[in-house]
Parts: sequence; C-alpha cells; structure tokens
Amino acid sequence: MEDTSPAGTVVHLLVAPAAGEPIVELDAARLVAGRGIEGDRYVLGTGHWSDPRWPDQQLTLVEAELVCELGLDPRHLRRNIVTTGVGLATLVGRDFRLGTAVLRGVRPCDPCRYLETLTRPGLYHDLAGRGGLRAAVLESGVVRAGDPLILIPPAPSG
Repeated sequence: MEDTSPAGTVVHLLVAPAAGEPIVELDAARLVAGRGIEGDRYVLGTGHWSDPRWPDQQLTLVEAELVCELGLDPRHLRRNIVTTGVGLATLVGRDFRLGTAVLRGVRPCDPCRYLETLTRPGLYHDLAGRGGLRAAVLESGVVRAGDPLILIPPAPSG
C-alpha cells in the first residue's frame, strides 16, 4: 500500500521552449513518460544539453530552500520543478508521485558553467553538490503547483 503522506510539495513548474529562452511559469504541466515536461526545450530537443548522449535530460527539480538561500528568482536556476520540504538528494533511485505522474530520481543535477552565462558569476560554485535532481518520467500525468510529492515504497524483494 502506498503511503500518501507528502514528503514535499511542488512550488513552481517551469519550462523554456529553447536553450537560453526565458523561463515560463505554468500553473499545471503534463509530464510525458520517457520524454519530460510538455513544452520544454528538452522534450522539444532544443535545449543546450539536448543530445542523445545524455538520455536522462527528461526533467529537473530543485529545492525552494536553496533558491531562497541564494536569493534568486526560481526561474534563474532553469530547473523544471521547484519543490519544498524534501531533500532531493534522497530521491536518487526512488520512485515518487507528483500529481498523477510517476517519476524516478535518476542522479544529481550538477550545475554547469553555461548557467552562469544566463544568471551571474559564481553560481556554478554556489550550486556545487546541490544543483538539484534529474528525474525520469515513468508514467505520464498532470502536475500542478501545490501538489504533494509522494514517495512510492520500493517493491518487496523476493
């Protein structure tokens, strides 16, 4: 049985249609299995890191607490989903639900120097080791700002 107590909450949903384009905030977004967030540069293949060599560019998340600590607008970090109340590093290898979509934490979303060209010098170092989470969309669905992040317990072994 799935524990329905929230581990965190979705605060912002963000997309950009192409690399370097302004980030647009959405009230709700469709997550597409195996692809990412509908309307985003990585689903469209127009992102700075769009390349088949990096198949885990589906979706990125970042913690609102970090955004606040850095004094940035959430759009400046160019991540797709901003959450609060959950340490995203704990979700690597874990399945979780956002709205009606199911995701899996794949690996940390390490910062890149390209981000500094769009924001401010030093951001690369400020994000070192805490740039967020890359996630795969396992089941398509809709997520809205305010939706809880629900952990899905691992299947029993054996």
